[in-house]
Amino acid sequence: MIKRFLLIIIVFVLFVNATVVNTTSVNTTTEITKTEMLPVYVDYNIPYLEKNYVAFKEAVAFKESQGKYHVVNTLGYLGKYQFGRTTLERFKIYDTSAFLQNPEQQEKAFMALCKVNKWILRKDIKRSVGKTINGILITESGILAAAHLSGAGNVKKFLRSNGAIRFSDAYGATIHSYMKRFANYDVSNIKADRLATV
Repeated sequence: MIKRFLLIIIVFVLFVNATVVNTTSVNTTTEITKTEMLPVYVDYNIPYLEKNYVAFKEAVAFKESQGKYHVVNTLGYLGKYQFGRTTLERFKIYDTSAFLQNPEQQEKAFMALCKVNKWILRKDIKRSVGKTINGILITESGILAAAHLSGAGNVKKFLRSNGAIRFSDAYGATIHSYMKRFANYDVSNIKADRLATV
């Protein structure tokens, strides 16, 4: 209690002293015009990503690996998009060391997986987009992101059960959270293809 009281007094004294110093320095200078007191505009030229496929894949990548190609997590998932070995084998990628060193192959593998998932979930996308499940607006990009997390089969179960059948990975990420986080991206350039390859 006493320590807290002393801390408040010290902060108050410092604030009063800072205000007094600032006031005296203004009084001793020449007259300042109003334009000199305004903040200076600085154009930092911060890039803006539209909510398109590029923004979608980069958002997923950041969530999965902070966008790093060479990452292997504690469960053995690999690369920028954290692929499992069995998923890579589906695309005839067996050398995981080479895969980690090949950003172009990782990008192609992500697109191929999106195409396959879109084909598997095509009927569910048609039926579910625009609906609300457990307070989440269902979008095509949310469905594809959730399929990347949990697999298309688990997303089908989630959608067909109206959210009653849930899934979470070993780190606690859920289909529900991915549907919400990755909603409303334009992924219309992903064409459904069950035979997509890298």
